[in-house]
Amino acid sequence: MRIAIGCDHRGCDVKDKVAELLRSLDHEVVDEGTYECASVDYPDIAAAVAQKVSDGEVERGILICGTGIGMCIAANKFPGVRAAPCHDDLTAEMSRLHNDLNVLCLSADMLGGRLIDRMIKIWLTTDFEGGRHARRVEKIGQLEKQSTSDCS
Repeated sequence: MRIAIGCDHRGCDVKDKVAELLRSLDHEVVDEGTYECASVDYPDIAAAVAQKVSDGEVERGILICGTGIGMCIAANKFPGVRAAPCHDDLTAEMSRLHNDLNVLCLSADMLGGRLIDRMIKIWLTTDFEGGRHARRVEKIGQLEKQSTSDCS
């Protein structure tokens, strides 16, 4: 799988470990920065990753900031992106099963390395359940299209 990753200054160390994990699991990593731990604006990084997901250049994205929340808000502004912060095994699994999450947002400040590794593995190996959930995800897409056309 081709996966774009990105972080702000708070997630530098975590991003590098996530990239290493993804490569060890035979995934292709597209690193959108930041590459130094100097302060950056998280919306810029979230936009770079989310645009790649939205355009279909990558199958999924992973974003890391202090809480995962800011990255999530920014990423969800892009068509077709379904981003959410996950904080344990269950949210990582359910985000895939029920929501077909394609951008995982993680907290660099509140999650430990082993938990992050476990969550990523769960998130990557859990398939979307479809069925009634597919109908709901489609409705989210319709809301997105309606919102975009209202702005024209």
